[in-house]
Amino acid sequence: AIIFIFVTLKGFPIFKVINIFDFLFGMDWSPTKESFGILPLIVGSFLVTFGALIIGAPLGIATSIYLSEISPPVIRLIIRPAVELLAGIPSVIYGFFGIMILTPITRTLVGGSGYSLFSGSIVLAIMILPTIATLSEDALGGVLKDYKMASMALGATKWQTIYKVILPSASQGLITAIILGMGRAIGETMAVLMILGNAPIVPTSINQPMSTLTSVIALDMSYASGNHQVALFAMGIVLLLISMSMIGIVRTFSYYRGLNR
Repeated sequence: AIIFIFVTLKGFPIFKVINIFDFLFGMDWSPTKESFGILPLIVGSFLVTFGALIIGAPLGIATSIYLSEISPPVIRLIIRPAVELLAGIPSVIYGFFGIMILTPITRTLVGGSGYSLFSGSIVLAIMILPTIATLSEDALGGVLKDYKMASMALGATKWQTIYKVILPSASQGLITAIILGMGRAIGETMAVLMILGNAPIVPTSINQPMSTLTSVIALDMSYASGNHQVALFAMGIVLLLISMSMIGIVRTFSYYRGLNR
């Protein structure tokens, strides 16, 4: 509450300079010209987040299925700590990986400078993988064994049991894992700052540079002053509201999941 109040008090005065509609839906972010439209930054944040989910969510769920239902215990003891280790790698290291390894590859594959939506989505997908995989594995582990045994007793194969019984039974937990992974991605700062190219525009292709709310705040805050600084705090309000929305969605799913049980 204290953090939210602080950021709100610091950012709210910007609406004396620009109305909230122009702030949220303006297309031009040019602080030197007193132009504070953040729609390209909001769009950029969601684009790179959804790009990461398109790549990371299937990988995370597939990893959780393998760990909980298929892999031998010895392999599980190796893969699970390796996946969890991804969560402990500092984001700046992911940024270095993106700059040195990923951008030359994406420059060859899709063109452009390599600093783009495509590169950022791949890096973020790797970063959210442990969140989605771990929470999805917990959801799959919560499925009653009676369901699995009943399915096998009716003659279903292991794969049929997985995608026709286990996955539907754990669907709410899987959705929660994806939403929390989305929240992790939309709040990421350093890696996207290093890999996206930092152009405050709405990209029209996956090989174009772009910016996000977090990257602009991190890039500009060190030298911003006056209305520019106030606008950055207002962007923080938007980020807080987005994060609170994600948590609210997760809480709603958890609530109805409990009712269904």
